[in-house]
Amino acid sequence: MSKISEIAAAVEGGKMKIIEGLVQGALDAGEDPAAIFNEGMIAAMGSIGEKLQSNEVFVPEMIIAKKTMEKGFKILKPHLAEGVVGSKGKYIIGTVAGDLHDIGKNLVALMIESAGFEVIDLGVDVSPGMFVDAVKANPDCKIVGASSLLTTTMESINQTVIALNEAGLRDRVKIMIGGAPVTQDFCDEIGADAYTPDAGAAAVKAVALLS
Repeated sequence: MSKISEIAAAVEGGKMKIIEGLVQGALDAGEDPAAIFNEGMIAAMGSIGEKLQSNEVFVPEMIIAKKTMEKGFKILKPHLAEGVVGSKGKYIIGTVAGDLHDIGKNLVALMIESAGFEVIDLGVDVSPGMFVDAVKANPDCKIVGASSLLTTTMESINQTVIALNEAGLRDRVKIMIGGAPVTQDFCDEIGADAYTPDAGAAAVKAVALLS
């Protein structure tokens, strides 16, 4: 097994005690830091996302894998060229207006970040105008994620899509939506780009939208 493969396996397996040594060993052996990041850490979190989607692993395993990645990343970061982290662009996320739930949104943000995006989390009760302002303030934003846990706030997702359309920003960003009451039919109805049922699927879809 190559050193980068060992790092990927350690991240995916949540091997927090050995990850720092593996990363340092790979650096000492002359492995490309960007390859360690992309092929080792990001690839491992992508695999975790797919397994989460298929119920092969669950949220606790995902969180441990993310913490393992973060621990290894502390060793790796000084060796990475500026701009490698978050190289897929910015991902703006928020729970829509009228909804104060954030657990699902936070899990999605965690997985999206692990997939190589720079995440800008707007928090909860985010109005359509706040989404628009955030996209305008971050011209390198590639995707907007809107979350709702309440059936009564699904219309806020629709209004967010409308606001981004009216602001002339839809040619710049993709819109992903999710949350307990949200469905693919609703996504199609309001003209969003993607619906995903969970955090793992969201990370996979976010990467796919940019390919």
